[in-house]
Formats: sequence, structure tokens, C-alpha cells
Amino acid sequence: MKTLLVLLSLFSTLHALTSTQSSLIGRAGNSSNEIERYELLVELSNQTDLDPQLRKDLDLLLPEVDRWANERKHWSDEVVPGAAGNSFLCQYLRPNWPPEVSSEDSPLYPIWSMYRGRALIQRPIQISNLLWNTEKREQHYGEGRRLLAIAKDAFPDNRLVRLYLDELFPWPSLNPPDTLAPEWANLQRETLEKLTHIITWWIQTRQAPDGQLGGGWGDDVEIWRAWTPVLIGFEDSLIIQGQTNIANGLFAIERMKGGYTTYMTDVEHTGEDSGDTCTSMMHLRPDDPLWQNRAIRIFELFRDLWSGRNERDALQFKSTYFTSEKVHPSSKLACDTVYHPRAVQPALLYWQRTANPEMTTLFADWMRTWVQSTARAERGKPAGIIPSAIHWPSGTVGGEGEHWWDPQNHREPQLYRWPSAMSLMTNTLLLTSHMTGDLSYLEPVRTMAAARERFLANPVEDPEPGTEAWCASRMSVASTLAKYRLLTGDDAFDNLLLKDANGYVRYRLTGNRSHLLQGLKQAARPFRINRASYMEEVRWTDRQLSFNRNYANYHADPKLPIPSLGALYSSVTGDFGGALYFPMNAVRWKTGPRDIAALVTASGSQTFGAELYHFGKSERNLGAELYLLDKGTYEMILTNTVSGQTVRRKVVVTGPRTQVSFRIAPRNLYKFQLRKS
Repeated sequence: MKTLLVLLSLFSTLHALTSTQSSLIGRAGNSSNEIERYELLVELSNQTDLDPQLRKDLDLLLPEVDRWANERKHWSDEVVPGAAGNSFLCQYLRPNWPPEVSSEDSPLYPIWSMYRGRALIQRPIQISNLLWNTEKREQHYGEGRRLLAIAKDAFPDNRLVRLYLDELFPWPSLNPPDTLAPEWANLQRETLEKLTHIITWWIQTRQAPDGQLGGGWGDDVEIWRAWTPVLIGFEDSLIIQGQTNIANGLFAIERMKGGYTTYMTDVEHTGEDSGDTCTSMMHLRPDDPLWQNRAIRIFELFRDLWSGRNERDALQFKSTYFTSEKVHPSSKLACDTVYHPRAVQPALLYWQRTANPEMTTLFADWMRTWVQSTARAERGKPAGIIPSAIHWPSGTVGGEGEHWWDPQNHREPQLYRWPSAMSLMTNTLLLTSHMTGDLSYLEPVRTMAAARERFLANPVEDPEPGTEAWCASRMSVASTLAKYRLLTGDDAFDNLLLKDANGYVRYRLTGNRSHLLQGLKQAARPFRINRASYMEEVRWTDRQLSFNRNYANYHADPKLPIPSLGALYSSVTGDFGGALYFPMNAVRWKTGPRDIAALVTASGSQTFGAELYHFGKSERNLGAELYLLDKGTYEMILTNTVSGQTVRRKVVVTGPRTQVSFRIAPRNLYKFQLRKS
């Protein structure tokens, strides 16, 4: 506070500030609430006796503070090309934003520094070419932190500024631990409630009338990926409607009229529009013909426009760049990649559910190309390693880049540099094996797993790029191997899964609940600090959970925990991996995500088990929608572990999404089982 008084005294001398004006600037700068800061600066602008230069500086700065503070007010339904083209959260965050005030002597300079500093830091959080370039990243973060230090010196009570300068602010649990509940239930509830709080805030505070969340359509559609434990695990009408608004809004814009975007860029970005919206809605409304037909339309584009037979007579995508209307002719961009399952993501889910025979033929043919390319040693690629790209029309591994592992097919080369989005491809290979009954589609996953095991047994320090050891040091096939384990019961990869899989999977393999607790603690820790980093300070919707990884941990000591929700999603749904590709979620709980904990303890084609704990004060009606059980008659057993009371009844499973309902008492642990008769 003494520093602030000295600075304002100096500014007052130079710019003839009145005590009222000094007070307003001080209160605005020290506020940790953006709207309050804006309103205080508006009050300052209403002062009739401002110094002329201060008036000019304020007139320059105030509209920019308004942009940051009153985000949704600046929403427009005008569609601008680019992932964040029509964003009201970040479109204006250019390197020279906000415009500079007159001088460092201006009383508003520390407030200007607060915005310029955060803008500089936010850019590498989003822009990969800045984040991965050490020199550019350090320039942005270094200058941003220098400016924020000026703001902190002037306004030491501003918590947002201090958050960027490595200070941690506790985010207490939204509910005290229940002393009667098991530890896993308290941990799961803690994160579920905070995630629900975050999602609800985004929908209520930032969602625009057309469904946008403020990051631009191309980024807004991605946000559901972080929401899956709540969105897919439970049933919350506000959250479901919020996601529905995003999906419907996206498909209402002109570029989606053909069922896929007309905006020409790479598949990682073009595939998001339809991939994220259709897939999420096929989870929420699986029988809706609107979303089923959109998935079929994407398959038709794959069949008729995007793919072809290469010079080795193998089916592949012709390019990394394509739209609903055309494929880019550039040879440099002509790669099929491990990212390409994103383009057909909804069609893959439709195929998984319907076993459409034409899809079986074409998707199996496409995956055969990847099996063959994996088996070959070519251009320095070791045999048994899945390439990140296959060039068209030659069918050789890699692209036109010098190295097989760096195809150089996009302006952000790191996106497609090995291993790229490898799990998309390995999960699609597993799905293909499952749908066709042909185990040869699993061979690339097996050979990758073997390479990983060899490396873990005999690690190589600083391996040469492109070698098997280099690939094995960078790969993770655990999510696919875990789904394979759930699907088949084959324990061949258990040793690897116990090293690489999430805590829930390790618990299911061993029965050891310490693994489960470790996974749930890992999910909870990031949400115990710095609430604003997941909400108010997020400027890019596809980076909702990226503050710690992309910024804070370049400076924090010790490192901050990075959000990892895999064990949370798995514990709620029973899926051994994610919901995006080859989802194997066993259940959706037909109840809201608050005051409840649900742990799936067994899931398969003939059995289901869970533990349930209700934190409320009265009985709760609960339902379970079941996805993996074979048709037939089952015995449902619901046991109150406190009273010993057991309810038994017959349940007839007629297919996926069979529902059962029951009631549970508050603050009692229940065991819920279904066994085939």
C-alpha cells in the first residue's frame, strides 16, 4: 500500500490528480473483479476535471477494459474465418493490445501494464508456434511478467496479477468432507462439484444467444472434452442444454451446410467442428436421426471425396487439408495422418453402434493401410512403429519433410511430428479389430507396446530421433491397451498398464484401492488452487485447463499440478479410456452430478457393479442407463452396506441403454450389482 501511495503521489504531482481521482485509480487497480474495475474507471471518466492527457489515456484504455470485462456484451453473430475468428474473449489479443498510453508516467500506466502483461502471456498459452519456440515464448512471458510486476507494485491487493506472478490462491472444497463417506467418495465428489461449478459458470456467464462460449466456433466446440465426467457420466439439464446450444449453433452457420466445414485448413482443425459437436450429441441423444445422419454424411465424404487408392493400391486420405467441397492439391500437404480419425470421428461412433457393413468395408480397408505401413521399415522408420503420416499418392511413410517422423505438412509442424495424436489411430485400430473380429488390426498396437516395454526395461538416455528407443520414450499406448483389456480380458499387457495407465485402471486390474485414490487425488489437486485460471482468466476455450501446463510451470517452483481427469471419468463410467474414440462407458447415472459419488467396480458384457454414496439429507431417486451388457435376464442386487438391507429384482436387458431405477438413503454406502441369470 505504501508503494501505491508513493506512485499515486508522484502521478498526482505530474498530472494534477485530485484525491478522488487517485482513489478511483487505486481502487480500480487493486480490484480483482474486472467488472468492478471497469465501473470504477467509468466513474473516473465521468469526472469533469481530469487532466487533458489523463483524459486521452483513459479514452484510449477504457474501451479495451470494457472488452475484457464485459465479454459477452461484445458478442456478434457475424461468422469470421478461423478457429477463433469471431471470438469475443480473445480476437482482440494482438501483440500490441491494448494501445499504449502516453507514457510510463501516466497514472494509468500500471493498469495498462496489467492488461498488456496478461495479453502477452495469454498468447503462447494458445499459440503453439509461440509456446514451442523457446525464444518467442520467453520474450512473451518475460515481458508480460515485467509489466505485471509493475502492476503488482502499484496495486498489491490485485489477486489476478499476483496469480500470474506465481502466487497460489487456495480454492477450498465446495463442501466439507463427509466423515461417514469413504475416502474415494469424498475425493470424487470434490472434483465433480468443482467441475460442475466451472461448467455451469461458463454456460451461465459466457454462452451467447447462438451457443458460442467466446473463444470462436472452432475452439468452443472442443470444450466438452474437459466436461465428459459430468456431461457423459451424469444428467444435468442445464449442462446438456449448454452443449446442445454449442452443437446446434455450429451447424447453423453457413460453412457447415455440407455436413463438414468449407473452411480450408488442416484436419486437426477442420475435423473439430463436426467431430466434437456430432460426437458429443451422439452421446447425449444417441437415437436422434439428425445426428446419426450427420455422421453418415461424414462417412460419405470420406468415401466419395477425401480418400483414394494410392500407388500401392492401399486406401488412404489424399491430404491433410480438405473441406466438404474439395481436397487441397498441394503435394506438401498430401498426407494421411494419425489425426485423420478426427475427421470421421462421428462416423466411427455410428459404425461402432450399428456395424454398418459399408463402413466396415471401407474403414477396415483404410486401417489395413496403416497396419501395412507400421510393419514396414522405411525411410529410417523402424518396423513395428506406427508412422505419424503416410504420403499421397506414393503411400510412403512421412511427408515431404527430411525425416519420416516430421512430415512438415502444416504451419505448426509440432502437431504432426511423431507421435502427434497417436491415441486417435491406436483406438481406431482397436475398434476395427473389434468390429471385424480380425486380430491383425491389433498388430501395430502390440508392436508399439513391445517397443515401449523394451525401452522401460533398458532405457536409453537422449535417444536419436526416429529410432525405436526415441519413439518408445515418447509414446503412450496405455489408453488403447486399457480398452483392449476391458474388451477382451487379456492380461498380456498388464505390466505395462500398471506403469502407464491411470489410477482407476490400475485399481480395476489389481483391486488395490490405493491406485484409485492416487488417481482421484491427481484429479482433485489442480482444482484446489487458482480458481480464476479455469474461469475468468481463460481467454481461449480450447485451453480451459492449460494455464498450469502452458504457462505457470515454466516459472513455478515446485511445479503446479496439471489437470488430469481420466481417472475421474473412468471411475464414474467404468470406461478404461476416454469418451472420444471407441468409447466403452458402461453406464450413465440418471441423476445430477452434485451430492453424489459413483464408483464403477465391475463392467463387461455380462456383469456390472458399482458403489454409490449420496451426500444429501433425504432419499434420492437414482437411475442407471447401461451400455455394455448383453441382452438377457439379470438379477439386480442393491445392498445398503450400513444396514445390511438388500433389494433384489429381475432386470431384462433388451440392448444398449437399458435403464434401471432405485432409491438410496442419504449418507449410506450402497453396492449395486447386475449379474446375468
